[in-house]
Amino acid sequence: QVQLVESGGGLVQPGGSLRLSCAASLSLFSSYTMAWYRQAPGKERELVATISPSGSTNTADSVKGRFTISRDNVKNTYLQMNSLKPEDTAVYYCKGDSLITGKVYWGQGTQVTVSS
Repeated sequence: QVQLVESGGGLVQPGGSLRLSCAASLSLFSSYTMAWYRQAPGKERELVATISPSGSTNTADSVKGRFTISRDNVKNTYLQMNSLKPEDTAVYYCKGDSLITGKVYWGQGTQVTVSS
């Protein structure tokens, strides 16, 4: 059974840091483009960052310079979040897109709350 399991969320003060992890039980993980999305209350889910199998990354303008996506090509994808702001508060989701089959998988999400 394919699973993406996020961890690392929590409550942090403005200006603080968190590191999210996504552990994937995906066959041929190295052939997946991995991504982080987030969804704030009352808003649509938005793309935060992506990383290709080769390690190329793209980051949303709203988090550029503060958030960094990375992967280890075994099964883990990470999102390092620095200089957090209250507007970063959301449920963060991990997503995997297979470049071979076209299948898409989502994790269950992890809550990040930025508040003093």
